[in-house]
Parts: sequence; C-alpha cells; structure tokens
Amino acid sequence: MYQIVAFSVASYNGITIVLDAGHGGRDGGSVGANGTIEKEINLKYTLALKEKLTTAGYRVELTRKTDDGLYSPTASNKKLSDMRERFNIIQRTNPNLVISIHMNSFTDSSASGAEVYYRINDDASKQVADYIQSSINTYLGAKRTEGKVGDYYILNCSYYSSVLIECGYLSNPNEEALLNTDDYREKFINAVYNGLLLYFGNFNTNI
Repeated sequence: MYQIVAFSVASYNGITIVLDAGHGGRDGGSVGANGTIEKEINLKYTLALKEKLTTAGYRVELTRKTDDGLYSPTASNKKLSDMRERFNIIQRTNPNLVISIHMNSFTDSSASGAEVYYRINDDASKQVADYIQSSINTYLGAKRTEGKVGDYYILNCSYYSSVLIECGYLSNPNEEALLNTDDYREKFINAVYNGLLLYFGNFNTNI
C-alpha cells in the first residue's frame, strides 16, 4: 500500500521576491562548451529556487515561467520589448528583492565559479549579494570573496534592491557538466537560500 506524504508549506512570511530567469525565446543567451543553452538552464535554476522559497513562505513572482521571451510579437526591437516587460512585472509586484539568474561565459575556458552582482550605491543590494556570495563560497567552495558591482539593466531598471547571480561558466566544460546535474543544482539553490536567510534574518517586514 502506498503512503501519501503531505508536504507542508509555510504561511506567507511578508517577503516578496521577483525571480528573473535571464534570456528566453529568441534570445538563448550563451551556449556552453558542450551545447547547453543558457536560457534553458537559467529557467531550471529559477524554478528550483522558486520552489524552495515558496515552500518556506515567501511570495515569489516570476518574470518568465516558460521558454518563451517576454517581448511583444509585433515589437520591432524584441530585446527592448522583453526588458520593458520584465520592468513592468517588477513594478507591479512591488518586491522586497529582485534576483536575476544567469550563466556566465568567457573566452578562457578555465574561468569558473559563481559570481553575484549588485547595483552600485545600493547598500541593501550589496548586503544581500555579499550574503549570497559568502554562502556559495562556504557550501560550494567558490573563490569569490564578496559581491561585485554590476551594470546590468535588470539591476538598474527599478528602485527595488536587486542582485544578479551568474551561477557558473558554461564555457568551462567541467563546470558546464556540473551545472547540469540535479545534485549540484540542489546544492546551489540551498546555498542561495541560506544567503537569503542571513539577509532577511535582519529584515523588518512590519508584520
């Protein structure tokens, strides 16, 4: 006889996060040394983080839930249309934090490791980036010491605290293979989650 196991979901904890899976649709992003398409693996990591957060009681809004881009079919500039819609979703959601998920690539195939970027002159964004980077360093042996300033649209398009996580280098064949495993993805998501716990542990939701 099969036993039905009920998984409990915590009640809403007062914190709302927008998760942004980078690229999508016609914009595939970078392509790995062994053919991994960035937009697809970005979405896998984003959905895994959403599941982790919603189970813990966070309210999570996704900019995209599927492989499709967010641009209007009639837009002459698909990239601009896509980015504007990401901005619109962030504005409508009024989040405590925006997290954009990406994979890195570089001409030197030996480059490796996760990097967390934050908006310049935003102390809250820097703090959460530092917490996430520190947690990744601790649990996954990454070599970065702290978050880095990043000049990216998704970080700068709104007033909300925002970070961008480059989960690893698809241009590094070994890291690309690792990033595609279920075990590493789970460990990575747990590391990000632990960094968020450190940040929001001192966060007043006024509830």
